[in-house]
Amino acid sequence: MNNKLSIEEELSILMSNTVEVIPENGLEEKIKKARKEGRPLRVKLGADPSAPDLHLGHAVVLRKMRQFQELGHQVVFIIGDFTARIGDPSGRSETRKPLSPQEVKKNAFTYQEQVGKILDISKAEIRYQEEWFGKMKLEDVINLLSKYTIARILERDDFSLRFKGNKPIYLHEVLYPLLQAYDSVAINADIELGGTDQKFNLLVGREIQKEFGQEPQVAMLMPILEGLDGKQKMSKSLGNYIGLTEPPNSMYGKIMSIPDELLIRYFQLATDLPKNEIEKIEKGLKDEVLHPRDVKARLAREIVRMYHGEEESKKAEEEFERIFRQRELPEEVEEYILNERKIWIVKLLNLVGAVKSNSEARRLIFQGAVEIDGEKILDANLELNIEKPLILRVGKHFFKKVVPK
Repeated sequence: MNNKLSIEEELSILMSNTVEVIPENGLEEKIKKARKEGRPLRVKLGADPSAPDLHLGHAVVLRKMRQFQELGHQVVFIIGDFTARIGDPSGRSETRKPLSPQEVKKNAFTYQEQVGKILDISKAEIRYQEEWFGKMKLEDVINLLSKYTIARILERDDFSLRFKGNKPIYLHEVLYPLLQAYDSVAINADIELGGTDQKFNLLVGREIQKEFGQEPQVAMLMPILEGLDGKQKMSKSLGNYIGLTEPPNSMYGKIMSIPDELLIRYFQLATDLPKNEIEKIEKGLKDEVLHPRDVKARLAREIVRMYHGEEESKKAEEEFERIFRQRELPEEVEEYILNERKIWIVKLLNLVGAVKSNSEARRLIFQGAVEIDGEKILDANLELNIEKPLILRVGKHFFKKVVPK
């Protein structure tokens, strides 16, 4: 622990950008008790490997975790290899498709590396739910289920709305918040971090810890970072995210595409810029002394530098300027070797990894976001005859050189 700081100074650091702490004075009481006992706080954050990428939305909470770590507390990052098989029902109007153990394992493989971009992995505990749930017997599961009521579960908005709308709620979904809560018991958490959409799950954790004879954790809720569309939360499933391990050029380009009204919010939640510096930028935008595009470029530089270093940040900016101001191609365009000479444009977009579904491909074509050798493709039924290499461009950031075999 960092006892060089007063409790008030430590609280000031930890409360920055925090939306809510439950109970209100809980963090202060936990810090006082930990100092009295001469031990660090155990600070928990879990993430389900539902997709292989952590993104800037996850980073908001991870960066708060790093603050705890820098203050000398023990951070515990839990990879939800069991809860990912259920899928978090928070904010969902329908049941998630369960992931297979193979999918979960594949996605979890890169998580430790990605978390290491923000946390000091050498000082963090990285835990998998397999450690405790893999050893549970049916009687243990029944015991866990006996600690909470269906009435309390149905208090959460997503379940309540589905129940009223006669939409199915499956029993495995009801288990999700209890599994997440038991994680807190398994690691004896003092603090659990999460986005505001996780409030119910974190509060269940407090209740379950009481039931197992532990002092309840303090729930610290962080703001939700909006995605590239500026409307919905940044999400892997919505495809509006910026991954922590995305290549510098891609990361830079995506940041340059965010709506102007999100600039200050991104500076606050996604960068290390001091508060007074962000306030100067906000005033400059308001007084029209600063142009939003220049501010956005600074934001892009800051974020790319954080995850890829100064040199890569400069290169990404130069590349962006070259491509988007001068309308040139990137210096290096990845090749895709195509085994067929005749192919449906929608199928091609899927094969090269530009889209995740046929519907997304059609939408991008209708929006005029697909080009071949500089010519827009507007026909989603187009059959291409590929006799020579061509440059496929999708949106502002995706380039692929398609080469017939």
